[in-house]
Amino acid sequence: MIDFLRSRIASIGYAISGWLYVIHTQRNAWIHALATVVVLALSVWLQLDRFEWVLILIAIAFVWTAEFFNTALEVIVDLATKEHHPLAKVSKDVGAAAVLIAALTAALIGILVLGPPLVSRLNGLFGAV
Repeated sequence: MIDFLRSRIASIGYAISGWLYVIHTQRNAWIHALATVVVLALSVWLQLDRFEWVLILIAIAFVWTAEFFNTALEVIVDLATKEHHPLAKVSKDVGAAAVLIAALTAALIGILVLGPPLVSRLNGLFGAV
């Protein structure tokens, strides 16, 4: 049992190491981080209900997961070849497309979930917006 717990703790450490690698090496991760903070702050301010929180959290996780897989894919491709191979380019481009799809989907979810209560809240603060 102790060995099992130690291995789980080690696994968490490896995951944190991977997360830090993405944050420190991927410029788009900073955009995702900023968007995450803004969306979470807006969600708190707008007092979303449980279902809306679920949608927002799934959207955030979707983008981060796509970014993490894309980074892993890029690292594997770089490990496999240092030359500019057409298939390496395709692999990296497809990974980037996955992140783009995730980000656009998350943005649409954000607009649909946060848009109406945000407009309502702003109307209450500033009059008709």
